[in-house]
Amino acid sequence: MTQSFFQTFILLILVTDPFGNVPLFVAALKEVPVERRPRIVVRECAIAFLLLLVFMFFGQHFLEALHLSPVALRIGGAVILLMIAIRMIFPHPDGVLGRNEHGEPFIVPLAIPALAGPSALATVLLFSSGTLTETMVHVAALAAVGVVWLAVFLSAERLQQKLGPQVMTAFERLMGLILTAMSVEMLLGGIREFVKTL
Repeated sequence: MTQSFFQTFILLILVTDPFGNVPLFVAALKEVPVERRPRIVVRECAIAFLLLLVFMFFGQHFLEALHLSPVALRIGGAVILLMIAIRMIFPHPDGVLGRNEHGEPFIVPLAIPALAGPSALATVLLFSSGTLTETMVHVAALAAVGVVWLAVFLSAERLQQKLGPQVMTAFERLMGLILTAMSVEMLLGGIREFVKTL
């Protein structure tokens, strides 16, 4: 059981990539008042956690009811990530997320697809077919990953202050480039999966 817990934990850390998402969170919260940022981080992490939890139990039924394939989910998420990545590399006057009426991100793109992205949703779908004990282990691992998210993103602001705006800007460009490659790879993988179904 312990081995299964750590395997699930490591897998979810890799697919949600909290450390790689730090620049996205910092960029998204740049225009938000400092006192509001911790609340938004907690809210977005909670939304991502609940969505992954719901998908773990009901995801397969949800996709079947809407006649959606995991391939469509993967391709759609890849397109969104690619658009965000391009804005990270080539700064837009409206910022990474575009203009927001309330000046803060809500659900997109921090909870979805940064944390609860297509790869994470597809991963938890694999956990839906197991015994009750295995499912509880997966839920515990997801909860542990949620704690890691909070620890990383709540300290993201201090990390930015220590490194300075220039280093964080350069890091954001670099992560935008990596995110571009990841989104293209995700898109190509989705296309390959689609071609196999023809």
